[in-house]
Amino acid sequence: MDKNQYKGIYVFAEQRGGVIQNVAFELIGKATELAQSINEKVTAILLGYQVGNLANDLIAAGADRVLVVDNEYLKDYLTEPYTQAISHIINTDKPEIVLIGATTIGRDLGPRLSARLLTGLTADCTSLDIDEDRNLLMTRPAFGGNLMATIICKQHRPQMSTVRPGVMRRKESDSSRKGEVIPVEVPFDSSKFRVKLVKRELETKSLVDITEANVLISGGRGVGTGDGFDKLRALAGVMNAEVSSSRAMVDAGKMPHERQVGQTGKTVRPDLYMACGISGAIQHLAGMEESDFIIAINKDKFAPIFQVADVGIVGDLHKILPILTEKIIALQNKHKA
Repeated sequence: MDKNQYKGIYVFAEQRGGVIQNVAFELIGKATELAQSINEKVTAILLGYQVGNLANDLIAAGADRVLVVDNEYLKDYLTEPYTQAISHIINTDKPEIVLIGATTIGRDLGPRLSARLLTGLTADCTSLDIDEDRNLLMTRPAFGGNLMATIICKQHRPQMSTVRPGVMRRKESDSSRKGEVIPVEVPFDSSKFRVKLVKRELETKSLVDITEANVLISGGRGVGTGDGFDKLRALAGVMNAEVSSSRAMVDAGKMPHERQVGQTGKTVRPDLYMACGISGAIQHLAGMEESDFIIAINKDKFAPIFQVADVGIVGDLHKILPILTEKIIALQNKHKA
């Protein structure tokens, strides 16, 4: 394989219902850093139906070019049409690196592309870098999160990676940036479309996605299976926060999976993260250690969570949280007066 024919960094700009997902902007931000180190350009791949108006948002986020495949086949996500479209672009343009968000869509699309393009894929990366030989250094948790493995794809191109939402920082958009918007015609083979979307049912959710929350109050095993989460919700109510949890509480049936923080849950970067009754296993830390400010409450003064916390409180969260809630309410009332 002549690696010299492969150029540029491509990002799959995932959109749903005409809304670009945050992970796409995060990946474009990271791609611009990587591209500068090897003097290459960043290209966003935008697929959908009547989505061309979204291209300028991707340029403002850092993309130098946006390839737009606008086709009714791509109105809703289905594996085969999306795979055909991106495979066509990659086989035509030969990018050196392709980045995909590790969303439900990305986790389905990435492996299919990898198999079709006969190249490797490193999933759920937490760090990306490039060495002096232009190999993409893809770092991800391994062995149950007990160590970090850095993987390279020496023999095949493109080098492909999926990255969880919230892992990379989104850069500030610059509406003055200029870039190319290029329509792409894909020769779809509809005879291979074996799956059809019959019906869409959207679940109505009143809660804010925890990856979007500015303040998170998270509960672990120490919260218990009684009314512990009621105390967390009461505090969250006065702090305009969202409630999340560790895996232990999801496994116990106290919280839904979409509220889970950690290696097998979601990666979050709130301004404030309160860890209540969470010991701080490495699998949980992987999902929240980049938070701007961390407060930990735990009865065990040797709990690993205190090693990453900015403020640690050793004590019973069942006694501390109600007092904290009352104090905040009193301060808010005093402020109003």
